[in-house]
Amino acid sequence: MNSIEQYRYFLKDSIRKSINFSQTDQSQGISAPPVEKPFNPGSIRIHLHSPDQWSLMIKKKDLISAMASRKSRRNFSSEELSMEELSFLLWATQGIRKSGGSNPAFRTVPSAGARHSFETYIFIMRIKGINKGLYRYLPVENELLFLNEIEYMEQQLTHACFGQNYVAKGALAFVWTTIPYRMEWRYNLAAHRVILIDAGHVCQNLYLACEAINAGTCAIGAYDQDELDSLLNVDGKDEFAIYLAPVGKIK
Repeated sequence: MNSIEQYRYFLKDSIRKSINFSQTDQSQGISAPPVEKPFNPGSIRIHLHSPDQWSLMIKKKDLISAMASRKSRRNFSSEELSMEELSFLLWATQGIRKSGGSNPAFRTVPSAGARHSFETYIFIMRIKGINKGLYRYLPVENELLFLNEIEYMEQQLTHACFGQNYVAKGALAFVWTTIPYRMEWRYNLAAHRVILIDAGHVCQNLYLACEAINAGTCAIGAYDQDELDSLLNVDGKDEFAIYLAPVGKIK
């Protein structure tokens, strides 16, 4: 099999026929990995707005209009986003559908087997009331976890994306990492194709949610893997960056 055929094979679901699903970690009775990365309870966390706290402005845009106006946008204004708008975007991309004891597998985006292998990191440049820095979304708690300040953050992020400077020109930039074992636990070698399918679901929700708040985004799949993983402080093996998208108000 040559290289082209090999990578085309990855796009197919043929591998499923070769897997003995009775031997997966799930079938062997091994406990499922946690739905969210652990964090130090003493860390700085910022409580986000829940859906019942959003203004009518966010809910006003109808789906047809959002779909019709959706496009990749690379030019952003210098305007800040509000905490409410950030809360909405995070909920739209990885939020739990029902608050108050609901199953954390029931998210606003579909995922194969409801495994949800992603963690959401946010490089914050201009969010009203939040200091610049790197954060991680905690969907179970509906909170923002502060990770650290990064010196020359915009320059480092741009460099990690091969000089695509618009990635650091918005008010924030989403980076989704995957923890593959969350999916491998159930699907073994069939996990990796559906992880990438899931990534598309997440980013499309971001596009549509941006349209509802007069913001824009542009999905980015070209980046220096090692450099971006290092910037996020993930190991590049059991967790690594898989997709990113800047967000800013439309210029």
